Amino acid sequence: MQDKKFISEVQTLLKFIQLYCDDKHDEKKESVSLEVPYKGRNLLHVNFDLCLTCKETFLYCIQRLQECPHEEKPKCRTCKTPCYERPKWKELAKIMRHSGMKLGLLKIKKLFSKS
Repeated sequence: MQDKKFISEVQTLLKFIQLYCDDKHDEKKESVSLEVPYKGRNLLHVNFDLCLTCKETFLYCIQRLQECPHEEKPKCRTCKTPCYERPKWKELAKIMRHSGMKLGLLKIKKLFSKS
């Protein structure tokens, strides 16, 4: 996977997981500042406030992205060699559904508020 694609994937994951965590988890969130390495270089610096469960999910996803064997990364749901363990994949799909729906509704709301 190219560096730009990796950075985009990590930023998208963080946005979706952060939105899900903010909506669903009231427990104490930990502020974290993290250098994200890829192919031996620190490509990205991220800051986030996530509960322990969501933090573990995010770190797991980063690890799986770092180990993705594809040069052209396919969508995870269509990949013939999935990187994610089945329970984690289901958990991430739930997060993506929730956040994707919420982000879609926010875009629609912005369209109407501009009128």
